[in-house]
Amino acid sequence: MKILLVEDEVSLASFIRKGIESEGYEVDLAYDGLMGQRLADNNSYDVIVLDVNLPYINGFALCGYIKQASPRQAVLLLTALDSLADKESGFDAGADDYLVKPFEFRELMLRIKALARRTNAFRGIKTVLRVADLVLDTEAHTVNRAGQLIELTAREYALLEYLMINKGKIVSRIDIAEKVWDLHFDTNTNVIEVYVNYLRKKIDKDFSQKLLHTVKGMGYVLRG
Repeated sequence: MKILLVEDEVSLASFIRKGIESEGYEVDLAYDGLMGQRLADNNSYDVIVLDVNLPYINGFALCGYIKQASPRQAVLLLTALDSLADKESGFDAGADDYLVKPFEFRELMLRIKALARRTNAFRGIKTVLRVADLVLDTEAHTVNRAGQLIELTAREYALLEYLMINKGKIVSRIDIAEKVWDLHFDTNTNVIEVYVNYLRKKIDKDFSQKLLHTVKGMGYVLRG
């Protein structure tokens, strides 16, 4: 497994790198957002770990850049910013997980391994996924319906990809929270419904045949 760590605090970066390497994994280290961007552009990583308060390019912006270029790239934000608004900004930028400093190194490794498993699982899927006239190209990271290009955010793309992998199967909100964004599901949040509605407007609104369906009390299913 190969990890990119982008952390400007030298002592912490050294501690994390040594810990990850002691687990038998390879680590590339960058001390600022610009260096992190260059490494992400030119290398393949199982997981990218980003601090938020980075020189030149902050972690939120770098996460958004990485996810735009490679929506399935696993990104974990590691930061002292612990407010709900900060976490919302991180997940809106496309982050798959968010760990607040100070943290236990063991928890960091558990999260990295969980993200790596998901990344490797997605790498085994077909290059092109189809449901009726909806087509998702996992290599080009494009989505078309009836030949019409559909622009999606990183989070919308990840949600659609998961639904298409499981076409014809009902997936619950818990499934989506845990397997698409690696979140522990909070029954008091409506974030899943919000993003399902965003996606529905983009892939179904202008077409007579509706593909994304809500199954009351159970979840969602994509079928055509």
